[in-house]
Amino acid sequence: MQRCVNVIGVGMSAFSSAVLSPDPTALIGRTVQQALVDAGLGASSIGSVYAASDVPQDAALHLALERGGMGGVPRRYVGQGCDLFYQACQAIVQGQADSILLVGIQRSPANLPDLSVALAHLGATARDYMARYQTRRETFAMIAVKARQHGALNSLAPFNRALSLEQVLDASLLAEPLTLPQFAWPSAGVAALLLCSSDFAKHHGHGPHVQVLAQACVSPTQVVAKLGATFAGVGYDINVASARELYEQAGRGPQEVELCELQDTSTLHELLLYEALGFCPEGGAEKMVEEGDNTYGGNLVVNPSGGLLSLGQAGAASALAQCLELTSQLRGSAGRRQVANARIALQQQASADGTVITTLYQRS
Repeated sequence: MQRCVNVIGVGMSAFSSAVLSPDPTALIGRTVQQALVDAGLGASSIGSVYAASDVPQDAALHLALERGGMGGVPRRYVGQGCDLFYQACQAIVQGQADSILLVGIQRSPANLPDLSVALAHLGATARDYMARYQTRRETFAMIAVKARQHGALNSLAPFNRALSLEQVLDASLLAEPLTLPQFAWPSAGVAALLLCSSDFAKHHGHGPHVQVLAQACVSPTQVVAKLGATFAGVGYDINVASARELYEQAGRGPQEVELCELQDTSTLHELLLYEALGFCPEGGAEKMVEEGDNTYGGNLVVNPSGGLLSLGQAGAASALAQCLELTSQLRGSAGRRQVANARIALQQQASADGTVITTLYQRS
């Protein structure tokens, strides 16, 4: 029988649109301690640490772990947050570890390269979608409105001011039809998770835990895009393949997912993910958005945390923050953002090289 991965502890700092601090050691230490306290564990229970940071071999993390009694715990640095979570899950599934502390650190918002080419491509893709399905520009803007409504309930989100549809539409146009609030901008923050095997959770954990039901990882090299494939330039087919594999592994369907955290780097990306992940048919995203089926009161709550559109893109910390939100929701401890009676949740991440990781969680 395959070993199961359990999430038993979570911790997260407030995210920021500015540099965290010249020395974030104390902040990292507090975030790690949050995860330990949440799990009801002491530092001596941790078998290994997996970390990803925008500073290689982060000295602040090293010092924070030493002060927290984990200076001698084996440590592994992973390049990206997407890989961090997947590799830690695989280590537990394959019996290489029983308990792993994951720490994702983004000390300062990433410097943006010249975005002109990328923005032009996204605008063209959005216009292609609009022409193909007679979709209104308001549909994309409504996703940003929804994200800010959710983010307004999240005190850890830096972009959490609610916006009206008019405010989104009237904002600076970056890539027709997409405006400034329809993109996720760089941020900084720290997040920590405690993952473990079921045996470890049974003997060491306390309180409710959340189980990883299935996980799929699909790289661009595994998907041969067909000529004229639907929106292949934004990874649509890779997300389709990852979702298909995930549902097959779990023996579940997209209709059973009650909430999800998606990598909404733009409202265009989020809209296309509704279709790629099977939450609606191709061309059906506008109906889903306009009927409110992507928020509270609908069939699916998308990005209850506010998503990247509210939290910003904080590297490895963002990937762990997605898991943290879903864990809180499935435990029933998400406060004002709580999705009623949530039992099944999905997480979607994409790395810089286009690899897509989808994860399905269930309440234990």
